[in-house]
Amino acid sequence: MQKTFTQMGPGAFDETVQLHTMGSRYKWFLLMLAITICAVLYRLSKVDTYQSVGNDILEIIQMRMESERNVPKRIMEPGIMFVETSDKVEPTPLAACSVESAARLNPDKRVYFFMKGFSGKLSQYPQPNYTGIPLLSAISNVVLLPLNLTKLFENTPLYEWHQKVNPDLEKYWLHVLADGCRLALLWKYSGVYLDTDIISMKTLSFINFTVLEDENFFNNGAMGFNVKHHLFMLNCMKDFVANYTGHIWGFQGPRLITRVLKRWCKFDKAADAAGKECNGISLLIPRSFYPIHYSNWGRYYDPWKKENAESVFSGSYGTHVWNYMNSEKKRKIIAGSGSLIEYLFQLYCPTTYRNLVQSPKSSKSFRA
Repeated sequence: MQKTFTQMGPGAFDETVQLHTMGSRYKWFLLMLAITICAVLYRLSKVDTYQSVGNDILEIIQMRMESERNVPKRIMEPGIMFVETSDKVEPTPLAACSVESAARLNPDKRVYFFMKGFSGKLSQYPQPNYTGIPLLSAISNVVLLPLNLTKLFENTPLYEWHQKVNPDLEKYWLHVLADGCRLALLWKYSGVYLDTDIISMKTLSFINFTVLEDENFFNNGAMGFNVKHHLFMLNCMKDFVANYTGHIWGFQGPRLITRVLKRWCKFDKAADAAGKECNGISLLIPRSFYPIHYSNWGRYYDPWKKENAESVFSGSYGTHVWNYMNSEKKRKIIAGSGSLIEYLFQLYCPTTYRNLVQSPKSSKSFRA
């Protein structure tokens, strides 16, 4: 068989080499582009958050959330925890202030806000339809999380109780549910729990603590435990189930904490134990978080002088505003009123004050 060769004219080889080289470079370009895209997609799948600027709002987009309202499987870094047990997802100005003030005064700690009605996807809560969620998500150390009750109570003494209880028959369901949630959260993750009507005033110490409300009871509105699976928290959850009495106000909350502490510390009168440490738990005095007694809750909405406020709160880490007591009168925070609550907002949560109190409808950006 005769082989034939095509004769290449002058320069033909160089042209062929150039074409081959160009083809090779194009292939390498496509290969590197594909690798780069894969690397970027991989990295995005691993990060928890990324930032995007749109409509003059800095939005923290939280990723890798568990779908169907699950508490994340990852082990949380101990931080400050808040809970919303109703299905509402737009926090009140007071709740937003509580979260913002805690985040401002504890910038090196995560602040977790668990909300039962929250889907976990911030893109579903844009302005102007929502203001509170975009505001809080713009704070760098605030993490908004769905609250999956089944997941939270799983592997705790509260699991069977939660499966059997009928919320429709409960007189104080949302409050009792919140009482159970804080116990499970502190037991599983450790850290500090605060009610959504406590405005922070000082940096928190992450120690084991609870706080005396008055001469009779310790309150569960502010508690901290610096280790996971603390025996005291386990004892509280067991008592929660064994002595469950949901129709009596506070029985699953302050009264529960007090009765378990009495066994833990071996004391009869709550007031006698305040200011002491007992078996590894600091029992703080009322001024720490309850400088104004709940019976005087209306004082928060009265005009105050700055020097008087500084005197009352000089030894406080935070102050409980007792929002439940305001459920009937529904007194509001009014810009320019000179009230104590306005002063506290201006001082400890200025972003919330500016956007949700001072100009709630016209605000277009959240400036920390």
